[in-house]
Amino acid sequence: MSIVTHSIGNKEFILDQEKAEAAFSAKKIINGRDTMTFNLLPLKYKWAYEIYKNMKANHWEPEDIPMQKDVALWKSNDLRDVERWIIKMGIGYFSAAEGIVGDNILHVIRELVTAPELKLVLGRHAHEENIHADSLLYMISSLGINPHECEAMFDQIETIRRKNEFVTGISKSLRKDIDLTKTENKQLFAKNVFVFGQCMEGTQFYGLFGMILSLYRQNKFEGIGQMFRYTLRDESNHIELLRNLFKDLCEENKDIWTTEFQNDLVETMKQAVALEKEFISDCLPVNALGLSANEFHQYIDYIADRRLEGVGLPKVNSGVSNPFPWLAEMMDLKKEQNFFEGTVTDYQRSTVLGMEEVSDEALLGI
Repeated sequence: MSIVTHSIGNKEFILDQEKAEAAFSAKKIINGRDTMTFNLLPLKYKWAYEIYKNMKANHWEPEDIPMQKDVALWKSNDLRDVERWIIKMGIGYFSAAEGIVGDNILHVIRELVTAPELKLVLGRHAHEENIHADSLLYMISSLGINPHECEAMFDQIETIRRKNEFVTGISKSLRKDIDLTKTENKQLFAKNVFVFGQCMEGTQFYGLFGMILSLYRQNKFEGIGQMFRYTLRDESNHIELLRNLFKDLCEENKDIWTTEFQNDLVETMKQAVALEKEFISDCLPVNALGLSANEFHQYIDYIADRRLEGVGLPKVNSGVSNPFPWLAEMMDLKKEQNFFEGTVTDYQRSTVLGMEEVSDEALLGI
């Protein structure tokens, strides 16, 4: 046992290393040390702090991205109806979906985890969902879209409503006092982390991301496309955060990882994919942008398998290839053209943090 004594004037301060090490050992994903102090050090979940630093380095503000060209295009007669529809569906869906994610992160996941470094990074996650919601408000106001139309889409387009009910139903089941020493409740929490990280943000967001970036690739909606690229970069961190959280949760609580539970997660992903394919068919009812709904269906199958593999579950569509390899190139955010000065800039705050940039492949599940 190591005792350290600090004598300052006529006072002595005794620090017991054994007690400090016991407190560190008591750090857990759930059911950890009950304390009101936000003691980050020493870090137990170092991956959480690394992701937090990367999130900070990637900080962006919607108002920094000009929308003049987007507005001019929106007001012109140069757009096909399906292209306007994709933009409206993107804004209509994400304006509500980002809020659903942020609310679950703050009021479910962050409330139930006990390690301070996890609460830190989850707080940042929720903050980034606010930035995404703010960017959508910026798009709506810039283009002059009636916000009530977006609200109506959220409530009245059946495929959007079903997607949102799929995730909110899982979230509601944890918004009460819950005994996380019981296996069934641990599994309920783990499923929530899986659904929001791997099914919703990790899979169901990717159909519209691909469509909007297809427009951007054709030099349409440069401002909106840029915001969606930054949003997708943020989402890659969110997916990785919740993937690590899920894996460590199951590792610390081995009673969670039953065969029945694993089968349930695979079936849940299948349900998420089916809902997303229906939604894609509504977003792209006719072939456009040189793409078809069937290609996006294949892309979602491909992404879903990557998400399942990432948490140790079997693929459901072995052999499916990525139909959109160009998306990786679209996500090269290392160098951006500064809209105002025409100079090349790196929209990532400072490399002094020593963080590795997230690869294009990781962003897109490739």
